[in-house]
Amino acid sequence: MNQQKGYTRFFTNKYWVIVIAVFCSVLWGSAFPVLKVSYDELRMAEDDLSAKIVFAGIRFMMSSLLLLAFMFFVDRKALKVNWRQWPAIISLGLFTTSLSYFFFYNGLAHTSGMKASILNSSGVFFVVFLAHFVYKDDRLDWRKVLGLITGFGGIVLSNWGQDASLDFSFFGEGFMLLSGLASTFGTFLSKRLSASLHPFALTGWQMFIGSAIMLMVGTPNLKPHAMTFTPNACLLLGYAVFLSAAAFALWTALLKYNKAGEVSLYKFVVPVSGTILSAVFLPDEHITLHTIVALILVAIGLTAVNQKRKKGLFSFKKWRQTEEQVYK
Repeated sequence: MNQQKGYTRFFTNKYWVIVIAVFCSVLWGSAFPVLKVSYDELRMAEDDLSAKIVFAGIRFMMSSLLLLAFMFFVDRKALKVNWRQWPAIISLGLFTTSLSYFFFYNGLAHTSGMKASILNSSGVFFVVFLAHFVYKDDRLDWRKVLGLITGFGGIVLSNWGQDASLDFSFFGEGFMLLSGLASTFGTFLSKRLSASLHPFALTGWQMFIGSAIMLMVGTPNLKPHAMTFTPNACLLLGYAVFLSAAAFALWTALLKYNKAGEVSLYKFVVPVSGTILSAVFLPDEHITLHTIVALILVAIGLTAVNQKRKKGLFSFKKWRQTEEQVYK
């Protein structure tokens, strides 16, 4: 019981929530350069979508097995799932893993990297906007709106000057929006299911189901020698497995104990960290003044969103009213 209380306090303390959310976002941001380097190491063709889907399926399958094995040794009772919960878990795996990454990988093949990075953040906007209608305690206010506008402006600015255009295609930009929408429904399902299931176990089961669907879809169309697993490719895959398991498990735990809209706003860090890490590890990427200004805008946006109304202002008004009454 004491361990459970300590576990709960860890994911409800506002400072730890920020640290964990930013940590998860940085892990997700590191996936961009890791995947680009992995494609080169695997000698994967740019237009081979089946290979990318299978590679993603392998990554998430290994991540799910890692989490499930961890839970088996730590708290195997938490792995038990009521048969009535399975339909929702299957839906979660379908939205969060299968559909989201199917649309992501296919959309990425038909649009520029800059547009993909911007549109991939649409999930944050969907979550914050729809949370206003789904949860009574997660309403939009001017601070959230200001944070969304400022944060998204930072995301756009961090990618400014790259391959940007005003062209729109359903299989490119449209698929990226659908990827964000699919992950949004997954966020709401995850929050509802995590109320009755252990977050790590829930993450493991949904990733297992989602990755199994991806492997069933991509494997039949996989070409011979589509991927070559070199030692470096295996190391990169191992890191990708870790970041998926750690980020998704910790994020699910945050959703269990916090508001979906407020937690999801920290995903603004994903494209910014992805840009910085790409500049560090990819020779063709460089940090510009736009990136620095973008970081400032994102920081301002996060501060505005998470700045709660303080009672000090109202207390001051009451003090002035009391003072006026005294002097009358």
